[in-house]
Amino acid sequence: MTKEKSDLIYGTLDMLILRALQHEPRHGLAIADRIHLVSADVLRVEQGSLYPALYRLEAEGLIRAEWGVSEKNRKARFYELTAAGRKRLASEIEHWERMAAAVRVVLSKA
Repeated sequence: MTKEKSDLIYGTLDMLILRALQHEPRHGLAIADRIHLVSADVLRVEQGSLYPALYRLEAEGLIRAEWGVSEKNRKARFYELTAAGRKRLASEIEHWERMAAAVRVVLSKA
């Protein structure tokens, strides 16, 4: 019996984080929960991957963070997209769609 994979595809974490922040700021756990929920419980983002990615995206100027209070009344950093982050997200989605279409073609003809 094989274990069902729920690993993220290499190189997609940044895109998924940016997408989770597209409509509203979220704290780290809410970002991971959003990705898990929208993927119908298939994709899981572990804290060990999430927070380094958030810090990297912030250092690149794609997101910004400020302190706030979570729905559980705890202090948390809330992340939101910058204009550069919106531009990168659009570029990442375009690239992903092009690559996914190419893989579909290869799989259908192989």
